[in-house]
Amino acid sequence: MTLSVLIGLSAVMVAIDDGDPLVLITTRETGEDALPFGPFDPERHRTFDLSLRGWVREQTGFELGYVEQLYTFGDKDRDTPEATLADAPPAARVISVGYLALMPDAAPTGAAFEARWQGWYRYFPWEDHRNGRPAMIDGELAPHLYTWAAGNPKRLDRARIAFGLDGARWVEERVLERYELLYEAGLVAECARDAGLPQPAVTLGAPMASDHRRILATALSRLRGKIKYRPVVFELLTERFTLSSLQRAVEGILGLSLHTQNFRRALDKTGLVEGTGRLETGTGGRPAELYAFRRDYVRGIAAPGLATPRKTPD
Repeated sequence: MTLSVLIGLSAVMVAIDDGDPLVLITTRETGEDALPFGPFDPERHRTFDLSLRGWVREQTGFELGYVEQLYTFGDKDRDTPEATLADAPPAARVISVGYLALMPDAAPTGAAFEARWQGWYRYFPWEDHRNGRPAMIDGELAPHLYTWAAGNPKRLDRARIAFGLDGARWVEERVLERYELLYEAGLVAECARDAGLPQPAVTLGAPMASDHRRILATALSRLRGKIKYRPVVFELLTERFTLSSLQRAVEGILGLSLHTQNFRRALDKTGLVEGTGRLETGTGGRPAELYAFRRDYVRGIAAPGLATPRKTPD
């Protein structure tokens, strides 16, 4: 039997709503949450990027702005998403090229595409440290990880480093590393599903179809790291914004609470934003000045990212 290889494109479309990071989610016929996914059409589009923009426009009405390629996902045991590749033969192996797309607002999707915006911490609840270290890490995760790592020093070191156990520092960029460790330890639903086993009593975070939670974890890791060395966070903001809304967006992405004074001092040194002289109105509180990203200015320089000084040690 000849094995067919099909190429699809998975889109991690991210937006910020009042500081909360959202991702656009579809629902499979199985009821599983999934990332938007479409086939690469080599006859209509010269590049993957053009194909991605084309089917996103057709299915959602969104015109993508900032887009970057993440990774190619082609593990042998990936399932074929029949709902989006209806013509795929039974023996087809689907290679998915993942993309990260940053949206300036969580606008409603087109009527022809059943999708919704969902908070990304639904899938990774251990990643949100904005109100301190989540109790589930030490109350639920750690005991299971210690059991899994018993008698295996390498496993124990991996768990300590990934989840900041036994006093180790929490490193926010290690989203993918943490998810893959939980998969290996059998603590996420996808592990049992992929192995054809009954679901265990303990599974952490909402599952997703195929390897879409791994793709999403890859996107989170990339974005958390990138905002520190490139000004990509401004792609998630409207044209005018307050410094408070900028800080909440950064905190939402990192899952951390930042030191406001130090954050603003560091921001001022970058020259990335400028005051507009206008004030935010209609908030019911003290009016705050609106700022704008100096997009023309950064085109001519190696623009930096943002410093992320934590409010308190995690």
